Amino acid sequence: MTKYLYTVLSLALLLLGADVATAGNPDRQGEAGASQLLMNPWARTAGLHAMNTGSISGVEAMRLNPAGIGRINKTEFNFSHSRYFEGTGISINAAGFAARLKNNAAIAVSVMAVDMGDIPFTTDAQPAGTGATFSPAINNIGISYSYIFDNKISVGATARVVSEGTSDVTATAIAFDAGVQYVTGPQDNFKFGISLRNVGSRMTFRGQGLAVPANNPSGSDEYTLTYFQRSQGFELPSMLNIGTGYDVVINDKNTLSIMVNFTANSFAQDQVGGGLEYSFKQVLSLRAAYKYEIGSDNPDFDSIYTGLAAGISFDVPVKRGSDTRIGIDYSYRDTRLWNGTHSLGVRLSL
Repeated sequence: MTKYLYTVLSLALLLLGADVATAGNPDRQGEAGASQLLMNPWARTAGLHAMNTGSISGVEAMRLNPAGIGRINKTEFNFSHSRYFEGTGISINAAGFAARLKNNAAIAVSVMAVDMGDIPFTTDAQPAGTGATFSPAINNIGISYSYIFDNKISVGATARVVSEGTSDVTATAIAFDAGVQYVTGPQDNFKFGISLRNVGSRMTFRGQGLAVPANNPSGSDEYTLTYFQRSQGFELPSMLNIGTGYDVVINDKNTLSIMVNFTANSFAQDQVGGGLEYSFKQVLSLRAAYKYEIGSDNPDFDSIYTGLAAGISFDVPVKRGSDTRIGIDYSYRDTRLWNGTHSLGVRLSL
């Protein structure tokens, strides 16, 4: 029964992602909104440029492949802060919780908020600024469920509420992710994953900020009316990720993980890349990755994140022999503009 369920879910993912897989059309670049869904706040995943679709686990799996949520010991808390595009003043804060339930099921919840800093408030009459400032509210809250079958196949899904706006204009949407992971080999060495992300409703800005005063159109009397402008709706930045990996177990203390990933974007160029992660005694982890944009012939339209990423993690048991561990993660992603993105995270695994 579980084998049939896995087959049906895999086919559904491939069919739903058919339009995405044939994407990579530069003519559609910039047509999608809610770019916060493309931001990765988690330090470990960021250090691999999200090349770990097949092996990601815990809270961070909510951002890439929810099928990996349950691949933790019991419970995980994760907190992360990112200095996004160093020099712009933008930062991202994220927090999440994942827990395994009975019968191989797992749930997770995460919250992410983007701080855009203080932006000068301008008007037509005062283009240099009025002296006041504002900061857009960009947030999303997600909840996930995953299940691991006895044959090492796991499936998962995420529902996420996406919100953007200011004090007088807002837009909201519901985004859905779904994924599958398969693990096999004598030591669970081989890992494979597929995830379809950011499929959901269109977003449309609404609010008092779209009201515009104008003269009476009839011209019979001189008085002002308030008109509400209609905002054009926009799609979410859907994508399909296909990734695989292999763990080379050198000995009982040293492991080298090799990963390859392909991303098909609906509103941008497709991307391919690979990553390496070295682990020593499950205490120290070093990782690096490279991402390449397929078919790009104009550097001005390249993704901001094509290139290198790297990271490091320390996982320390609370006491000798304890399953409770505290982890500290750091990553750096090179960017085509500005001075890169730094991410720092703290994990508590029970």
